[in-house]
Amino acid sequence: MEKKRIHRLIVRMFWISLVFCIGFTWFYMKRVIPDKLNIVAEEEEQFHFSMPFDVTLYSDSEEVVLNNGSNIPSDQIHLQVNQPFSVYSENQGSYKLGLKLFGWIQLKDIQVNVVDTKYAVPCGTPVGIYLKSDGILVIGTGDITQKDGMTATPAFGILQSGDYIETINGTPLTDKEALMSELGKIGTSEAVLRVRRNGEDIDVKMTPVEADDGTYKLGVWVRDDTQGIGTMTYVDMNGQFGALGHGISDSDTGDVVQITEGSLYETAILGIEKGTFGKPGVMSGVIYYGPGSTLGTITANTEEGIFGKVNDRFKQKLAQDAIPIGYRQDIKKGIAHIRSNVSGSIRDYEIEIQRVDYSTSHKSKGMVIKVTDPDLLALTGGIVQGMSGSPIIQDGKLVGAVTHVFIQDSTRGYGIFIENMLSH
Repeated sequence: MEKKRIHRLIVRMFWISLVFCIGFTWFYMKRVIPDKLNIVAEEEEQFHFSMPFDVTLYSDSEEVVLNNGSNIPSDQIHLQVNQPFSVYSENQGSYKLGLKLFGWIQLKDIQVNVVDTKYAVPCGTPVGIYLKSDGILVIGTGDITQKDGMTATPAFGILQSGDYIETINGTPLTDKEALMSELGKIGTSEAVLRVRRNGEDIDVKMTPVEADDGTYKLGVWVRDDTQGIGTMTYVDMNGQFGALGHGISDSDTGDVVQITEGSLYETAILGIEKGTFGKPGVMSGVIYYGPGSTLGTITANTEEGIFGKVNDRFKQKLAQDAIPIGYRQDIKKGIAHIRSNVSGSIRDYEIEIQRVDYSTSHKSKGMVIKVTDPDLLALTGGIVQGMSGSPIIQDGKLVGAVTHVFIQDSTRGYGIFIENMLSH
């Protein structure tokens, strides 16, 4: 009996281990193999995926040919562990590659975008940023001291941090002042608020209370705009720009701010506080607001950065030349440069690309970089807040932008692939 029990236990452990290994392998390969590849027409592009098992890669279109080093182009190749392969297409368009585990288990499809050579100007210029939120952003709820001295919390349990108030009793709201004006008209009557929550519009009912200062309030902290200083990454041949490499998030909610519009303004860097262990450094400066200081308009605030179009004033300031765009397969470990204006003039500073993550699981963290340039280390100590968006250049191509600094080591940080920014 004891032997049978041990045998059943061993068999059970075997099947559990097998299921775990298959599940882990499936998850791992789904994560490390990108969903999308960009290649330049008429150029053979080489790729290398870290795969724990043999896979079969096949092309659904005769327009895309594959090669695994045999010098025989094919529509299907067998890849062994850690074996590179290349993709080639003469014609622009969007095609599909299939990936099979062990040659028969369908793992995933990879979209291949075949594009013409793209060019952009890597900037590294600091800019002032102003964003107008799409609705009135709820930061949180709070207490109100009423005229009778009692405390009320009318918004508690009704409004949530991250909500956007769009209308009140059907009246559109453009800013905080409009909300206060409408509350003054409503008084202590019931109000219906149209709120956007997690992308969906809902109606909530609330009753304002009269505060001890005679105004009518909902007991909610709100914000309708945000501003700051960041770095321009690139301007393309059509005047479209990308900056920051990550979205502008609200400091209280942590969510990327949903916007209706925004503007770029001239700015001047007044000082730099070096980063220390556990505390990132920061650039401080002043933003020159006003119609004569605008540099462009912002149309999108996304997880990959802010985007829009520069005006002629900004174009006249561009002193750099356009260079080719480099895609993720062009990036390799080793020496690269970041372009920045932290010293008061545009300069390229040497860095080391220490790691490249070819998957798309962390869009703003495709690279790990380390500042090695002694001049930049002496000036800033590495990467400081405000340098997000500084373009990364390797082998004469614009390949990415700085996005985040390591809290424990200000000389190191993350970078985003430029192709992720150009997709907007």
